Amino acid sequence: MDPVPLRLRTWTTMNYISYWLSDATNIAVWELASSMLAVGLSWRQALPCISAGYGIISVVMVLNGTTGARLHIAFPVLNRSSFGFWFSYFTVFSRVLLSMFWFGIQTYNGSLCVYQMLKAIWPSIAHLPNHLSDTANITSSGLLCYLLYWLIQLPFMLLTPHKVRWLFMAKAWIVPITWLAMVIWCFVRVPASEGLFIQHSILPQNTLSWSWLSAMNSALGIYSSLSVNIPDFTRYAKDEKAQFVQPLIIPIAFTLCSFAGIAVTSAGIQLYGEVLWNPLNLINRWDNRAAAFFASFSFLLTTIGTNISANSLGAGNDMTVLLPRYINIRRGQVICAIIGGWALCPWEILASAAGFLNFMNGYTVFLGPFAGVMITDFWLVHRGRVDVPAMYDPHGRYRYVGGFNWRAVLAMLVTVLPTLPGLANSINPAIKVGYATRLFDIAWMYGFVVSCVVYYCASVWFPAHDTFVDKLISADDDVSTLDAGEKQSDSDSTQLRSSGLPPRRKKYKNAADVDVVVTMAEHPVEPA
Repeated sequence: MDPVPLRLRTWTTMNYISYWLSDATNIAVWELASSMLAVGLSWRQALPCISAGYGIISVVMVLNGTTGARLHIAFPVLNRSSFGFWFSYFTVFSRVLLSMFWFGIQTYNGSLCVYQMLKAIWPSIAHLPNHLSDTANITSSGLLCYLLYWLIQLPFMLLTPHKVRWLFMAKAWIVPITWLAMVIWCFVRVPASEGLFIQHSILPQNTLSWSWLSAMNSALGIYSSLSVNIPDFTRYAKDEKAQFVQPLIIPIAFTLCSFAGIAVTSAGIQLYGEVLWNPLNLINRWDNRAAAFFASFSFLLTTIGTNISANSLGAGNDMTVLLPRYINIRRGQVICAIIGGWALCPWEILASAAGFLNFMNGYTVFLGPFAGVMITDFWLVHRGRVDVPAMYDPHGRYRYVGGFNWRAVLAMLVTVLPTLPGLANSINPAIKVGYATRLFDIAWMYGFVVSCVVYYCASVWFPAHDTFVDKLISADDDVSTLDAGEKQSDSDSTQLRSSGLPPRRKKYKNAADVDVVVTMAEHPVEPA
C-alpha cells in the first residue's frame, strides 16, 4: 500500500508497449471481435466499432495512468481522494468481484488451451467418457483440463509486479507470430474475395444501430476494469512520459488483433459452416496436430500473462486494502484463484456468444462511473493538487462526511440505478423492461459521461473546501527515510500491518540519497 520508492520505479516506455502488445493478443480480444460476427454484424461494421471503443478507453487509460505515475500509489489508495476514505471500499470490493469473474473466464479459456495441447499429444482424450449432464456446459475431460490449467498458472501468481514485466516482453514476441501465422493460414485456405469480403450483416436495419453501440460498449468493457486500476502498474513508471504511449499503442494493437480474430472466424464460416467465435474451437477442427499444439501453447502463454496482470494482481492489490492485517498481494491472488476459478463457474458465462457479450456489458455498469468520478476529481475539480499522505489517514482531509463523499455517491446512484433493469433483462430475458435495455446497451458510455457531469456540478456548487490544497503534496515531498536501510523499512512495515495503524511519514536529516520508505507504526497519524 506504500507509495512506490524511487528504486522500484523501473517501467519504461518499452515495458508499456510490450504490456499492451501482450494483452492485445489474448483470447478475450479475439472472442469479442469474432462474437460480433456471431450476433450478426459484418466485419465492416465490427472493425470501426472496435477501433472506436479501444480509442476511447485508451484516453481514459492514460488519464488515470498519469495519476498513478505522478503519485506512485495504487488504485485502492488513490480513489480515497474522490470517493471518501470509507466509500472507496465499495469501489475496491466491486473491483475485487469483477476481477474474480474475469479470472474465471480467462482460466476457462486456458483450460481449452490445455485440452488442445493434450489432444495433439494424446488424441484419445477426445473420447474420454463424460459423466456430467449436457446442461453443465462443461465435460468431464474439460473439467480435468480446467484443473490442470489452474494448477499450471498458480505458481506465476508469486511473481511481484516488478518482475512480471518480463513475462509481458516474452508474450509480446511469441504470441503475435502465432496470430500472424493463423491469419496467413486463413487467407491461404479461404481467399478474402471468397470469405471475408463477401460477409455481410444479417441484422435488420431497425436493430443495427443499437447492436453496433452494444458491441462498442463491449469493446469498452473488456478493459474498463484496467482503466480504473491502471495506477497499479503506472505507479512503477520511471516518469509520467513512460506511459504516454498508451493512446497510440492500445487502438493500433487491439484493432489489428481484433482483425485477426474476425478474419480467421470468417474463414472458419466458409470451411466449417458455422461461426467458431472461440479460437480454441477452431483449432479443434485442425488435422495438423503440431500446428494445433503450438497455437494452443501460444494462447496458453498469453492467457497466463493476461490473467495475472489484469485480474489476479488487481484483486490482490485490492484485497490488501480490505484486510491489511491478514492479506498481502500474494495471498489475495490465491483467494482470487480459489473463488474466481471455482465458485463462479465461468463456463456458464462462455456458453454462447450472446452470453459473453451480455457479461461484457454487465461488467461496465459500475466501471464507467468509477472512471468518470476519478478522472473528474483529479483533473477538473482538484486540478492535480492532492495530498497523498492524507489518503492514508481515515480522519484526514479525505474523510468528507463520515468517510463518504456524497457527491460520488450521487454520481453512482444517477448512473447505476437506471441501467439495472437492463442488466436484469440480460440475465433473465423473461424479465420484460421495455426500452430500458437500450440504456444498458450503452452502460459504460452513459455511466462515464453522466457521472463526470453530475460529480463536477456537485463539486463546484457544493465544494469540499477541506480537500483543496495549494499544490500537490506527493509521497516524494513527505517521504520518511532512514539510514538503516531496507531491512529496517521491512521491519517497520511489518509492525504497521500487524498493528493496523495508518503510516506516519517522518523526515530525517542527511538522508537525501536514501530512497527507502519507512512506515513508523509507533506514531499514529494526527487528523489533517
